[in-house]
Amino acid sequence: MRPTAPQSTAPLKGIALMAVAMAVLPFLDVVAKILGQQGVPILQIVWARMALGCALTLPLALRLAGPRGLIPDRPMFHALRAGFLIGATGLFFWALKFLAIADALAIFFVQPLIVTALSPFILGEYVGPRRWAAVAVGLCGTLIILRPGFGVVNPGSLLALGAGGCLAIYMLMTRKMSGRFHALVTTFHTNLAGGILTTALVPLVWQTPSLSQWGLFGLLAFFAVFGHYLIVRAYDQAQASLLAPMAYTEIIMATVVGWWFFGDFPDGWTFTGVGILIASAIYISWREHSHKTQPPKASG
Repeated sequence: MRPTAPQSTAPLKGIALMAVAMAVLPFLDVVAKILGQQGVPILQIVWARMALGCALTLPLALRLAGPRGLIPDRPMFHALRAGFLIGATGLFFWALKFLAIADALAIFFVQPLIVTALSPFILGEYVGPRRWAAVAVGLCGTLIILRPGFGVVNPGSLLALGAGGCLAIYMLMTRKMSGRFHALVTTFHTNLAGGILTTALVPLVWQTPSLSQWGLFGLLAFFAVFGHYLIVRAYDQAQASLLAPMAYTEIIMATVVGWWFFGDFPDGWTFTGVGILIASAIYISWREHSHKTQPPKASG
């Protein structure tokens, strides 16, 4: 059994772990963008992220659940869930061909708002008028980033928006199965299903990677697994409502690495839209925390 941290220090450890995770994950996007610039097919990049991620999480899942625990109890559900994650990953990596990492990430972060908007219909959760208002404000922030009607909309913006929608459905499906397995075992099941699906499709676009590209594939899987492992550990230490707003700190590192590796830097309107998105997400997170710690009320 994993030792638990003292109650007074656990939330701080959770915040620290989440901050490190958000500093790690933008390097996943850097590697994906470099591979895309080298002409590697998007599906092959997604395959490397899923299949090699499966190989990296296998020893951890085997240690936690044993050989019998590696077989998903609901294979079709895991396959569908992995399909949405593949869609989110592929669309986001495709968006990176057209957008700076921070710009794509800013649009991609519409996902928490979509989760909130769909949760009453898919999960039967109550969303009151205040949280609906926060969703509407957050969508206004997204429109500021997209700026439709002010020239031709960048196709990368639509791809990043689609990626956020796919990840929202993936998160809703994840919430439906929460508590059934250890988070790392669930992560393995997802990578396993995703690895099988992408392995079946990747021969259609396969290009023999160079030695350096195999190395980049390995880095891609490492950053994905390590970043998501840190997130799992963070959720072991602190409440989701406390950690959720920390996800937006990823934009800070994404801006830094995008400028460092590619010379990209978001404009002022993007920062304005991101600020509105962050404010609405923090409010939604705070309202969710309030509903968990207080008796139910008729407000949102």
